[in-house]
Amino acid sequence: MNVEAQTVNLSVAQVKEMFLYVGKQIIENKPLLTEVDSAIGDGDHGIGMSVGFSKAEEDLSQKECKSINDIFKTIGMSMINSMGGASGVIFGTLFTGGVKKLDAKETLDLQLMADIFEKSLEAIKTRGKASLGDKTMIDALEPAVEGLKESADKPVSLLEGLKNAEEKAAEGVESSKEYVAKFGRAKSLGERAIGHQDAGATTIWIIFKSMREWLEGSAANE
Repeated sequence: MNVEAQTVNLSVAQVKEMFLYVGKQIIENKPLLTEVDSAIGDGDHGIGMSVGFSKAEEDLSQKECKSINDIFKTIGMSMINSMGGASGVIFGTLFTGGVKKLDAKETLDLQLMADIFEKSLEAIKTRGKASLGDKTMIDALEPAVEGLKESADKPVSLLEGLKNAEEKAAEGVESSKEYVAKFGRAKSLGERAIGHQDAGATTIWIIFKSMREWLEGSAANE
């Protein structure tokens, strides 16, 4: 497969490899996520995400995924079943919510990625009742989804779309420092939470950053 094709459409096997890479990056960033969460939260976000993505890696490695849908469902259910609590459900929904009622897909392009994560965002908002500015993962996810949609409308390559989403997510993480928390332990801190970024938003940024890194690295090796 040439570089151009690889950055436009990904096969089921490639998407699986991409998310295995994403999981490794999340696990490697456990100390960072723990540090960020310890400032205003319970300090367990990095541990929870590490547990969730470790289980996802185990399940993806053992499962024969026949569609893009299978990969997203496997990751999401691995998180829900292993992490427990609100984080497990919310981050599980990040993956299961986007492919719910979606016809089986054997390739992933920029438009499909934008569609999946837009549905994920809607599902998370419905389940968690949080909105942009509440100092949650949505502060990074919603800008990232807008970045994907803008890129898909142009259209540009999947790699360019992911670069845009990563940049928007990073801006969202920075913006989360300005917000008063509406959920979790940080809520009790009131304005004392201002100045600290949200841990869930940070994880979202790492996810999009890692997808971009994998795609760039994979293309460079062609």
